[in-house]
Amino acid sequence: MKDKIVDGMQVFARAIIVPVLFLPIVGIIIALSSILSNPTIVGSHNSLIYLGKFIASGLWPIMNNLSIVFCVGIAMGMAKEKKAEAALVALFSFLVFLGANNQWLSATGKLVHYKVVSDLYGTGQTVLFGFQVIDMGVFLGMILGITVALVHNKFCNKEFPGAFSFYGNTKFVFIVLVPILLILSIIFSYVWPVIAMGITALTTFINVSGYVGVFLYGFLNRVLIPTGLHHLIWTPFSYSNIGGELAVNGKTYFGAYNIFLAQLSDPSIKVFDPSAKYLQYGMVKVFGLIGVSLAFYKTAKKKNKTKLKAILFPAAATSFLVGITEPLEFTFLFVAPFLWIIHSVLDGIFEAIVVFLGVRTYGAGGIIDFLAYNLPAGIGRTKWPIYIAVGLVELVVYYFVFKFVIEKFNLKTPGREDDEVKLYTKKDYKDKKSKDSKQVGENEKDDLAATIVEALGGKENIETVDNCFSRLRVKITDLDKLDEPTLKITGASGVIKNGNNVQVIYGPKVNSVRNKVDKYLANN
Repeated sequence: MKDKIVDGMQVFARAIIVPVLFLPIVGIIIALSSILSNPTIVGSHNSLIYLGKFIASGLWPIMNNLSIVFCVGIAMGMAKEKKAEAALVALFSFLVFLGANNQWLSATGKLVHYKVVSDLYGTGQTVLFGFQVIDMGVFLGMILGITVALVHNKFCNKEFPGAFSFYGNTKFVFIVLVPILLILSIIFSYVWPVIAMGITALTTFINVSGYVGVFLYGFLNRVLIPTGLHHLIWTPFSYSNIGGELAVNGKTYFGAYNIFLAQLSDPSIKVFDPSAKYLQYGMVKVFGLIGVSLAFYKTAKKKNKTKLKAILFPAAATSFLVGITEPLEFTFLFVAPFLWIIHSVLDGIFEAIVVFLGVRTYGAGGIIDFLAYNLPAGIGRTKWPIYIAVGLVELVVYYFVFKFVIEKFNLKTPGREDDEVKLYTKKDYKDKKSKDSKQVGENEKDDLAATIVEALGGKENIETVDNCFSRLRVKITDLDKLDEPTLKITGASGVIKNGNNVQVIYGPKVNSVRNKVDKYLANN
């Protein structure tokens, strides 16, 4: 039962990343548009201010309707096949729920009367696409997305004979979903208010816990990375009322990320609301892991230092620039897990410190994201120079703590192994193929995909393929067929196994790898 629960959480965590991958792009464009719409920056140039507001107006509908984004994205991400059709059915399902729930609230006299939408705040109801419905926030999209995916995976290949053949496959999925959606629209009218009370209690606990709550967030967000379940920590904080709620210009925004963008887009807000917790500081990505890299290099054996540079410096740069930490973190996770606990504790501590100092920044995507989001906001609103100062302190602390622990306990971190540091080059990769007499593909790209697929046990051993920011996430049938050494030859910096779910760490190039694997599986 435990394995099934963990496996289900893995599948959901893998699927929720599908829509989330697009949201930073939306956020960055909104952040940059705030420069044009800020009169303190562009002066009284009305045309520039209008242009900034015009650009932001095209992006805000996405952030304001994350429920349907998650519904479609999760359904598509969890679907094992026919993903495009699963997404379309998810869209239909979302609209069915809205219409049915609105009608049920009206028929039972539960519909709250209002003059403007803002009057509904605190009533437990909201307006989505013109329908007044129970206010479930992004959780509605998540629940419906999961429901659609489960039904889709079970019935998407169901066929009927004769004249009824038209109603088979994904059309039958929708047929099955309709009564389920109608029932859910009734159930949630009564159940969700109780659940909402629980969410409010959790939010209240986090708020009254103050810096302890922030520490726990930072700690869990790092310590759960090996399981891939850290997405279940930061996602609700970023996009639901668990991460805070704030009214800006008469409209209420939920989640740390949305609140940050809302205040950023309003130049009249001179000081960001201190009650909103912007919990994805990402400071460890920009500063902490540089300290880790320096500690690894300092404590490495002299004969290994030259080769170690080729591993550490690109990995540290990737973390610093774009916030992808796995290539570096996984270089020590399995050889020195004790350091992983220290790493998670330090991250929680420094996140709590910046909250204590009143910093209100966003930097989850590394220094590039940090500059794009926080410079337009200005020093007064985010206090980003304090973030930089604390980050430099974090770098030093990480360096000395890691150096001390590594030397004190003689941990076999990179460069301190008994064997010489081994770097796999393109020549090693080709030699490996030649040795095994693998004649596949017509070019190097096909060869890479073929080698990855073979290392995963072959096409018949692969059930699903997805990816997040840095990992190729694969569900396989037989774990015994997994060939980890060959996966590392293809450029993977680590392999995580949890049941039949395998995560192969490729870093920023994971999208390219995923595309090659998908094409190979489709053509072979």
